[in-house]
Amino acid sequence: MHPVATEVLERIRTRSQESRAAYLEDMAAARPEGPARASLSCANLAHVFAASGEDKDGLRRLKIPNIGIVSAYNDMLSAHQPFERFPDLIRAAARANKATAQVAGGVPAMCDGVTQGRGGMELSLFSRDVIALSAAVALTHDAFDAALMLGVCDKIVPGLMIAAARFGHLPILFAPAGPMPSGIPNPEKAKVRKRYAIGEASREELLEAEAQSYHAAGTCTFYGTANSNQFLMEAMGLHAPGAAFVAPNTPLRDALTAEAVRLLVASSPLGASYRPFAAVIDERSFLNAMVALLASGGSTNHAIHLVAMAAACGIVIDWEDLSRLSSVTPLLARVYPNGVADVNHFQAAGGTQFLIRELIALGVMCGDAATMAGPGLSSYTKEPYLADGRLAWREAPQASLDESVLRPGERPFDAEGGLRLVQGNLGRAVVKVSAVPQDRRAILAPARIYDDQEALAADFKAGQLDGLDFVAVVRFQGPQANGMPELHALTPALSVMQDRGQRVALLTDGRMSGASGAVLAAIHVTPEVLCGGALGKLRNGDLVRIDAAAGVMEAQVGAEDWSRREIATRAPQGARGPGRGLGREMFGMFRARAASAEEGGGIFGWD
Repeated sequence: MHPVATEVLERIRTRSQESRAAYLEDMAAARPEGPARASLSCANLAHVFAASGEDKDGLRRLKIPNIGIVSAYNDMLSAHQPFERFPDLIRAAARANKATAQVAGGVPAMCDGVTQGRGGMELSLFSRDVIALSAAVALTHDAFDAALMLGVCDKIVPGLMIAAARFGHLPILFAPAGPMPSGIPNPEKAKVRKRYAIGEASREELLEAEAQSYHAAGTCTFYGTANSNQFLMEAMGLHAPGAAFVAPNTPLRDALTAEAVRLLVASSPLGASYRPFAAVIDERSFLNAMVALLASGGSTNHAIHLVAMAAACGIVIDWEDLSRLSSVTPLLARVYPNGVADVNHFQAAGGTQFLIRELIALGVMCGDAATMAGPGLSSYTKEPYLADGRLAWREAPQASLDESVLRPGERPFDAEGGLRLVQGNLGRAVVKVSAVPQDRRAILAPARIYDDQEALAADFKAGQLDGLDFVAVVRFQGPQANGMPELHALTPALSVMQDRGQRVALLTDGRMSGASGAVLAAIHVTPEVLCGGALGKLRNGDLVRIDAAAGVMEAQVGAEDWSRREIATRAPQGARGPGRGLGREMFGMFRARAASAEEGGGIFGWD
């Protein structure tokens, strides 16, 4: 192992010693003796199998394992629409492996692509915790010997992961649906968005470009949070090996879903080798997830999600861990918005298997980490294929098949990974640098203060920002203020100004997703302004320095002046007050309880 990776791993272990021991004690106490449903009363058990048709006898006799399916299916999300047919596939695979399977419950699955820039985005981050709660309700029937989680997109996999951790006495795997076929090239779509932002493209032209990009069943093909989720599940050993980026509704995809069932049956308390989630996921798993995120230029959202996921497992990680690992993890992939290619091109070039093998060889990934496929990550360095209709694996290509997309460790795109911690008198924040040009990774410019993204957009459209160099400060966007919505709608305007030669950057206590692009963005600033964060001391015209390489985020204001300043208060937001409409008023409890971004932004405590 690389000495810095070893140092980070030991820091995490030391920091997590008490909480991890308590977690493992809880999971050991929950370990079943025999099938879980054997502990149910006769009336309880009769409810379990009442509507189970041909599986009724197997459920009644208590001789074979029962798999609980937790599904995020809905047919508005292209990524989740293929899950409609998964329960039948899973039940058939279970029967073939002398087991049963039942849909334990569904969880909500909102689409950030639909809610971007809308009021509904204020529920997006909290939907992760609602998903965790919903999955817990599904599994709390205590009738299952293993669980299969069906989810793909932004908050859904992290939410399912949090729930999986709290049912860690069960073997648990995740089954994705796969990416949609490649559509219009991503740079073409970005050009139309920029032209629309400056009034050079019509709404009809923009809609056509978007429709050609998002055009079929499957995950959106850019490398945002949804596809970052899938690579992280591979790196943590929670997929059937190689499942991340196989196309939906294909024989290979179906075979991989069936393989997930086979692994769960073998890992159940009634199987050949009991392998519960809690025995698989440990500190090495989260180090591998962080390294995978950094080497691939993945989504900044995982600076929040990974913290929350780890906490549910009794493991404490922070942004310092990410930043230290970033300093020694090379950037080996260029996938839009960090390049031109999409995830289908990435997978064709060698994909997750090639990248995991390279990272193990570099010593930044723990090759000996446990997985649901067995000890060590070797299974995840092989690519799946069908040989005469049967699932098999072969070694990944020894060399990248396209070095414009995927490179070996000795020829990285960048010597360091995709995320950096910046800090100073404004607090702490995360910067995604993998798509930012080297000459744009630092800025010293006056602040322009906004309390929402709509005000910035209005100034841009009115020409008030033309020719100016500035740091756009968008505040009151943290978890407690309004649920920490993504500010992705700002990307076209900021990109247009940077393309014009202006030096611009974003500074916010909100989120920017995996699609922040080529503009320097210091995001997730903590503490947030509503909780007394120093971002609220900034005034229009203050000089702000953000330097990703130096790890600096500061207001260049005299110490005496700075100490006297009061934190800004948010202006009233209309007659109905803040956070109302589209169900937002129902989430006041979540906003009041939400942790800081660096603590995961969630509502759970693990005392």
